[in-house]
Amino acid sequence: MYLSAPMQRFVLHWGEMGARWGVNRSIAQIHALLYLADRPLHAEEITETLHIARSNVSNSIKELQTLGLIKREHALGDRRDHFTATHEPWDMLLAIADARKQREIDPTIAILRECAAMARDDPDTPKAAAERLQHMQDFVTNLTGWYDQIRTMKQTTLVKLMKLGRQVAKFVGG
Repeated sequence: MYLSAPMQRFVLHWGEMGARWGVNRSIAQIHALLYLADRPLHAEEITETLHIARSNVSNSIKELQTLGLIKREHALGDRRDHFTATHEPWDMLLAIADARKQREIDPTIAILRECAAMARDDPDTPKAAAERLQHMQDFVTNLTGWYDQIRTMKQTTLVKLMKLGRQVAKFVGG
């Protein structure tokens, strides 16, 4: 696949940003390439275009599929798997948010619940520390509840909500 200068810059930058977000650079670059591609690509094309080792491409594809960012497709007359990424940024955002919630937030809530309960019953834990643990558990639980509500909204509603910005705060009295 040919990458113009702006496409190359995007792929490289997406890889850099992925590394900052805790995602392997190759994974992010492959995602960027598939996002820009006008047709499904097979692993060899990805390898040749990005000059990444074939094994790295295979592992990255598996991770991207797990994250729900790419899908496997088949091409008539070709036994190789081809891959596409969604071209809708909202779908990408929600897939990433869902995966991170499952990997990072859900286990944190479980630990916070456990720690807050233990701290309440532990005479050696200072009252202020127990209250802070409970406060953090409440905060993360409320944030997750808010996310779950947002997650069920239609994309058009989310876009309108986002565009309203500060007007929402004025509406609710903030």
